[in-house]
Amino acid sequence: MERLLDQVLSFNESFVEQKQYEPYITSKFPNKKFVILTCMDTRLLELLPASMNVKNGDVKIIKSAGGVVSTAFGGIMRSILVAIYELGADEVFVIGHYDCGMSSIDPEKMMAKFTERGIPKDTINVLEHSGLDIKKWLKGFDDVSESVKGSVELIRNHPLVPNIPIHGLVIDPETGRLDLVEEGYKK
Repeated sequence: MERLLDQVLSFNESFVEQKQYEPYITSKFPNKKFVILTCMDTRLLELLPASMNVKNGDVKIIKSAGGVVSTAFGGIMRSILVAIYELGADEVFVIGHYDCGMSSIDPEKMMAKFTERGIPKDTINVLEHSGLDIKKWLKGFDDVSESVKGSVELIRNHPLVPNIPIHGLVIDPETGRLDLVEEGYKK
């Protein structure tokens, strides 16, 4: 049986040889001048852009588990700042989704999976004793709308974010319907 990596590389070789990349050629600057922060859920891969009339080259899309900004100075926030200052984004859309896996994360169960997959319990203990509240770090959220509002507020109040619209929405991963949670033009 062919390994997954080999399958991907084999397809890619054919993709490049046949110049199937040509319809996707664009610049690194978003045509529609906004950045989307959303969840990495597989149901959103094509549905979210289609539901917003977004095509290749239109926007910057940042994905993370839950579409959450959990810290003011982490990688997600840095990516948003790069999109604004280096790539010309003038608005930010934080888009969560209903039926999100992050709403059902049980930190205790996930930690058990760490050890099942070979992570020594000592490693987890070292992390906990070094000041990381691992249960809080792994915890998802209870309400997707509240989670979106929290990320919008963190971005909006960030000391390095200019006065631009920061919007919050929730998408239905079955229909693509967008529900407005926070309108950024009013702030």
